[in-house]
Amino acid sequence: MTARPEPAGFTVDYLIEAGGRLHGRLRVPGDKSISHRCVMLGSLAHGETQVSGLLEGEDVLATLAAFRAMGVEAEGPFDGSLRIRGAGLHGLRPPVAALDMGNSGTAMRLMAGILSGQVFDTVLTGDESLSRRPMGRVAEPLARMGARIDTAPGGRPPLRIHGGQRLQGIDYRLPVASAQVKSALLLAGLYAEGRTQVHEPAPTRDHTERMLRGFGYPVSTEGATISLNGGGTLTGCAIDVPADISSAAFFLVGAAISPGSDVILEHVGINPTRIGVLNILRAMGASIDELDRRMVGGEPVADLRVRGGHLRGITIPADQVPLAIDEFPALFIAAACAEGQTRLAGAGELRVKESDRIAVMAEGLARLGVETQETPDGILIEGGGLGTKRVAAEIDSHGDHRVAMAFAMAALRAGGRVRVRDCRNVATSFPGFPVLARHAGLAIRTAGPD
Repeated sequence: MTARPEPAGFTVDYLIEAGGRLHGRLRVPGDKSISHRCVMLGSLAHGETQVSGLLEGEDVLATLAAFRAMGVEAEGPFDGSLRIRGAGLHGLRPPVAALDMGNSGTAMRLMAGILSGQVFDTVLTGDESLSRRPMGRVAEPLARMGARIDTAPGGRPPLRIHGGQRLQGIDYRLPVASAQVKSALLLAGLYAEGRTQVHEPAPTRDHTERMLRGFGYPVSTEGATISLNGGGTLTGCAIDVPADISSAAFFLVGAAISPGSDVILEHVGINPTRIGVLNILRAMGASIDELDRRMVGGEPVADLRVRGGHLRGITIPADQVPLAIDEFPALFIAAACAEGQTRLAGAGELRVKESDRIAVMAEGLARLGVETQETPDGILIEGGGLGTKRVAAEIDSHGDHRVAMAFAMAALRAGGRVRVRDCRNVATSFPGFPVLARHAGLAIRTAGPD
């Protein structure tokens, strides 16, 4: 079954009965990271770009609306199909109002790189959650390239980007591993004089580099250094977006923690820079098989079969942290069901996501009877506690889509019914999540607030 969106704004809470198992063949929505980049590069290319499998979540639609506001013509999306008539790198027009990036930090940071190279001024805004997220990490290195970006106090949105600046390529060493900062600099580098080089302290997702090459733009990757020269041209192409491994992660964990589960997740992107969730779950003892491995549009794809079994707590390897940064809310649920203790360190990035995911997950796990200990950049989770509290639990997702879906899956092992509050933002990354989860066997329904 494929996920289908429910009406926008239809519900805000999830009610999930305890217990059950997952089964069947499922296809989660298209990869959000790749979908954003399809829209961006397709809009900046010469000629037509045809996209299939596009994620029709609110974040991606906000990115598409921004480019339409700058004069880009696009048909769709209809059932994941989108046709973009690119304006070229220098063909965008000034928008008449601020560009609203909704809930998406990815969109705002990557757009900052693109808009730094335009001849007109722009303002980037977002929702309440995005307005609390740090943007100085992209504004500062972009300023080194010659960009002029004003932020709110603390380096927060909105971003006011002054056009008409002369950008110069830079040699930049990322202080922390961040695909978003890397991508923002590479996209600004398209408009810069000379060569832009970015050095990574650890591997991060490489969708931007892969897609630039797919659009015919030369990008060099030598070890931990990614570089390109400005002044080239993007050429429209066809792109088939794989299913999002970050969305698949909830079903991977749900099946892994519930004995008797057997799920096949179809057409999932298994880019080597994104498979930390698979590596970590396998290290915990999960049974995950990759079926029919293939390449689709330059991205590796496979069908993933996961079966329920016995998990054990582990110390999460440091080199896997940046490869699984978005999947940790789901992985925390796996840790709560494992035997023994799971330790995570080096993940301070989780504290500045859509919520403080370390604190918010610790708060929710405590309501389910799970003992945790927070650290500045990680958490210790004592396994075996989930389900020992034989009462209904109410959990606040704090408007974080990944937290909401993680706790929905936790109900499979909970001791009573789980109510997850404030789930509206799930539509930003996974429209139709309750429908697909119910089809797979999760006893979930949606309801308005009390």
